Amino acid sequence: MKRRKLVLGTGAVAATAAASSFPAPAIAQGRIEWRMVTAWPKNLPGPGVAAQKVADRIAAVTGGRITVKLHAAGEIVPATGVFDAVAAGTADLYHAVPAYWVSKSPGIGFFGSFPFGMTAYEQQAWLLHGGGQALYDEIYAKFAIKPFNTGNSGPQWLGWFRKELKSIDDFRGLRFRTAGLGAEMFRRAGASVVTLPGGEIFQALQSGTIDAAEFVGPFSDAPLGLHQVAKNYYFPGVQEPSSAEEIGINLERWKALPDDLKAAIRYACQSVAEEITTEYDARHPQALAQLVGQHGVQVKEAPKDLLIALGNAAGQMLAEYREHQDPLVKKIANAYAEFRIRSQSYMMQSYGAIFNARALPITWG
Repeated sequence: MKRRKLVLGTGAVAATAAASSFPAPAIAQGRIEWRMVTAWPKNLPGPGVAAQKVADRIAAVTGGRITVKLHAAGEIVPATGVFDAVAAGTADLYHAVPAYWVSKSPGIGFFGSFPFGMTAYEQQAWLLHGGGQALYDEIYAKFAIKPFNTGNSGPQWLGWFRKELKSIDDFRGLRFRTAGLGAEMFRRAGASVVTLPGGEIFQALQSGTIDAAEFVGPFSDAPLGLHQVAKNYYFPGVQEPSSAEEIGINLERWKALPDDLKAAIRYACQSVAEEITTEYDARHPQALAQLVGQHGVQVKEAPKDLLIALGNAAGQMLAEYREHQDPLVKKIANAYAEFRIRSQSYMMQSYGAIFNARALPITWG
């Protein structure tokens, strides 16, 4: 498969300068026109397409009272600048992942994913029924943003490696592209972490600037062409047992909406979240089969000593965040950990037990 030509998000232009070309949202005859900036190349399967679905769904559920025009990474705002553009009010909303904003506060990362943490369905349960959304709102309000979960790519893969991993010794010192709280876990386990937008990973891996990279999973990784330069594809992606996608709306724009439009946007995001999460679950297996069957990708399980080292690093991080000097980070970390701990045993007895039973030597289908 030839690598698709993608619009790359670069940091060549400062986010605030680029975003300054945005006027205030247009309002004509009671209709609002919003501009969405995204962290993704145009139409990238998975997040790039999901961003457009969110834009279209908002227009549909509001009966066209709000329309959303999408600008992909690098068109106006660099991929890494979309959060700041919306916070400043120079763009109306963005589509990205919380993992990209952990430098602003580690508390943000819990709403994307935490290493060895919740699955997509556990995380959604926490947001909707465990008090997670209130905490999500609270920390993003510090940056003048109203957040909504809009889907989840499910368990990510550990990544693409140019060389085989036989033990943790082969991992230490690797120049590894990653993002979010998982980056700190990998750093503690000995990797040299590099943060790049998705559209820049292929070139870095091809040139040898990095030795390995993780992005999402088969459905979104395949179009980037990473399998052309790294054939070893490792699981499990313990850095992100789930990876939430989100929109962030400028808080003043959000507050200015009437209640019926606020409700419509909320339901639009919930419906898209279900559609996107299930699409990833459907497409990942198909894409993986093609990567293996047509492109010679070698699927491998990570060495156990590496997984144990990563797990211990994640545990150290969680303990530190649960005693963090920022009271809000501490509150989020404790709420997340307590929900995950409560969920763990039941998930093993329910979903985990079913998967184990399905793996028994039985004839089915």
